[in-house]
Amino acid sequence: MWTTDQVRSAEQRVFQTVPEPTLMHRAAFGVAVCAAGFRPRRVLLLVGAGNNGGDALWAGAYLRRRGVRVDAILLKPDRAHPEGLAAFRRAGGRIVDTPGDPDLVIDGIVGISGKGSLRPDAAAIVERLTAPVIAVDNPSGVDPDTGAEDGPCVTAAMTVTFGGRKPVHALSPRCGEVRVVDIGLGDTLGEPAMVILDREDINWPIPGPYDDKYTLGVTGVASGSATYPGAAVLSTSGAVLATSGMVRYVGTAADNVQQRWPEVIVTGAVQDAGRVQSWVVGPGIGTGSAGRDLLGYVLGQGVPVCVDADGITLLAQHPDLWDRRDPDTPVVITPHDREFARLAPIGRDRVAAAKSLAARLNVVVLLKGYNTIVADPAGRVLVNQSPSAWLATAGSGDVLSGILGAVLAAGVDPWLAAGYAAYAHSHAGTVAASGAPAPASAIAAAIPDVIRLF
Repeated sequence: MWTTDQVRSAEQRVFQTVPEPTLMHRAAFGVAVCAAGFRPRRVLLLVGAGNNGGDALWAGAYLRRRGVRVDAILLKPDRAHPEGLAAFRRAGGRIVDTPGDPDLVIDGIVGISGKGSLRPDAAAIVERLTAPVIAVDNPSGVDPDTGAEDGPCVTAAMTVTFGGRKPVHALSPRCGEVRVVDIGLGDTLGEPAMVILDREDINWPIPGPYDDKYTLGVTGVASGSATYPGAAVLSTSGAVLATSGMVRYVGTAADNVQQRWPEVIVTGAVQDAGRVQSWVVGPGIGTGSAGRDLLGYVLGQGVPVCVDADGITLLAQHPDLWDRRDPDTPVVITPHDREFARLAPIGRDRVAAAKSLAARLNVVVLLKGYNTIVADPAGRVLVNQSPSAWLATAGSGDVLSGILGAVLAAGVDPWLAAGYAAYAHSHAGTVAASGAPAPASAIAAAIPDVIRLF
């Protein structure tokens, strides 16, 4: 994905050899083709000022040539794209004042240069719409670089964008299905600002013919308490089912864990746990002195660490705990928004906040949410787009921490490990739910079904 600044710079370079109208015609034709797939009889264009409105008008002209009735509401009549408006009128398009009853709406109100929510006149029209909406480049009223909303905006069934995806297409659920139209930007875009992991990108650590339980990775799990034994079971479940070669559990919920997973090596004292290749620490350990001592010990063991839940709260309350960490020890923290806010302000730009915290603490930040953001100290960012919202249930994050611990123990780069874990976790939620709510234990049970897809 590329930021709006990257896209605009790429366009300016292309304009040196390709006339600007050519790119607009390519974009508009792509919108028209996607709109035709809805098989509409009547299309309504919502036309704002500038090139985004021009794209919509040219798309309307192409649809008219297919025999579709196309009406347009000009929200800024004096600033409508002149050539697009002329082409639209020549093709037989009509300018109207009210939406009527369209089968499909094309949102050309504002493009990637737009900031802020919809203006009142546009918001009033959008509120009345019942037909599906195709957004040109991005849903109007949604920030194209952050996916943030601060007022009325468009919710699209489909967003048609040009050259490459922008951050909004991964960060906002308002986009619907995203289609990318090639308009000739090619290599001028440069390196993407962030990436989305696809299934084909994931090289899940699975045993080979020369592996044994040690070479595949031993995961240590320090979680749970007498108050929260379920956190211990769930985090351990994530580690066991995500193909750890062995799992060692430490904590006061050892009996609960062993009843559920007899193959797990359990102990009550972290000093007796034995050698591991990664640690998961935090879920349900409490925020008292015992939890603080446990976290400090784990941070000092020199192996990759996933810190979650109470562990994050302890780091916020006791910054001196970072002194227990060897500077070269990889650490991944997995906060949701409220936990993140204990460490640093989050604001409207979740990507920028995650990057800033990752650089300041020298950690990988996995910022949980409907679309999970993973940032590392070097500034790399990936986004995991969840296929559903079924993960919004108690204990789901504990399962994620266990999955991540297993991938870290296998030696996967911590930034990619966090991405792998987020992807598997989100898809396990969808598999477990199958259209109905599912508890965290069912999400854990679905992990092998997801790993089989890799």
